[in-house]
Amino acid sequence: MTRPNIVLAMTGASGAIYALRLLEVLLAADQHVHISISDSARLVLKQELNLAIDLKKFEPVSLLLGDKDSEARASLPPALAEVFSGVSGHASGKAGAMTYHHYQDLMASIASGSFLTTGMVICPCSGSTLGAVVHGTGENLIHRAASVHLKERRKLIVVPRETPLSTIQLENMRRAAEAGAIVLPAMPGFYHGVTSIRDLVDFVVARICDQLGIDNTLVHRWGSKPA
Repeated sequence: MTRPNIVLAMTGASGAIYALRLLEVLLAADQHVHISISDSARLVLKQELNLAIDLKKFEPVSLLLGDKDSEARASLPPALAEVFSGVSGHASGKAGAMTYHHYQDLMASIASGSFLTTGMVICPCSGSTLGAVVHGTGENLIHRAASVHLKERRKLIVVPRETPLSTIQLENMRRAAEAGAIVLPAMPGFYHGVTSIRDLVDFVVARICDQLGIDNTLVHRWGSKPA
């Protein structure tokens, strides 16, 4: 059976950990993830998670930090390592459900509306990326794929992570919402029994999955009884 296609784009805002945890959850939900990473996102991955990646010779398995035996996971502070599942021996298999597209490859499948997907997430979404999308001035694959999702009336979720916000950024978020995108800021709640960084990250990831229609039990939901 063909797995559903979901596009996950990472851009140069803070919050790379949200994207990598989302990637882990999507793969666990048997989704096929088409991933694209901007050069600025590459720098953020190094700064925040000490994760060095080569965008030209990219190895999908390098983003799967749930593998207890990986060197990348070992370099994380314990509190951040605990965000990921912490399993052994599954990383290479999960990586097979990922397709990587260089952010400058405008001939990639996700650049066309004829390539079917169930949605796209830009997580984290930088202010410049959001501006390029809502004003139609994009020059790279991430911008193009986002425009495709808007024109095809498919789900586009943008996850900004910045504070405070300028009037320009607020206006761009309004424009995105009016164009049909879901603006889902990385604003974790604290009402679900938070005891770790993972609880905060999973709150945002769960909200993204809800918008994609992907069942999950990442957080204790409001009004439900504790397990």
